[in-house]
Amino acid sequence: MNSYTRELHVDLPALLRAATPAHPAAWLDLCCGSGRALVEAASLPPLAAPPASPHAGNTDLDPPRFDFTGVDLVDFYVPAPWPRGVRFATAPVAEWSPPEGARYDLITCVHGLHYVGDRLGLLARAATWLAPEGVLAANLDVNGIRLVGGASAARRAAAALRAAGFVYDARRKLVTRRGPLGASGVAALGRLRYVGADDQAGPNYTGQPAVDAYYSLAG
Repeated sequence: MNSYTRELHVDLPALLRAATPAHPAAWLDLCCGSGRALVEAASLPPLAAPPASPHAGNTDLDPPRFDFTGVDLVDFYVPAPWPRGVRFATAPVAEWSPPEGARYDLITCVHGLHYVGDRLGLLARAATWLAPEGVLAANLDVNGIRLVGGASAARRAAAALRAAGFVYDARRKLVTRRGPLGASGVAALGRLRYVGADDQAGPNYTGQPAVDAYYSLAG
């Protein structure tokens, strides 16, 4: 939990404590790794499952105040059993989709976009899953975005994100958004069309090997 707050500059505990029984906190963590942050958040006092119901001892009658989903390419999650309301999906994040109609109060991706090819496309899709006041926060280095031929597309990518209603902090390498992305935002990001990726690009600002994403200019 603390690393998410430090990396994404989002007050996760405050956001999640706003949950009520009538509105469970919905958090989607893309590239979740072990999923430890989700499990730790589920143990916060305002979010922890209420005491066991007296109804024949059936705690399923007492729904948890959270709905946390972690998605990652590999299933190296913290050992089960996990708290009720925490689930994991093992799939490429660029291909995964939530259940129809699902909306999230918080969508995060800590250093995961560095390894995704179409990171702009993923941001566009993920932002459409936000609740009306939902927040998306992800580490993003636009220096890893290039045009066909190898020229940097960093400025174009940052401009497209801002035109779509995202906030991009170049110093912190952080992209954020509040509220769901509409058709105009999707179109703004669609000005850069994904064509492929280079997984031999070498280390990025984190010092770890990363993937460069290549785009062409639409129209």
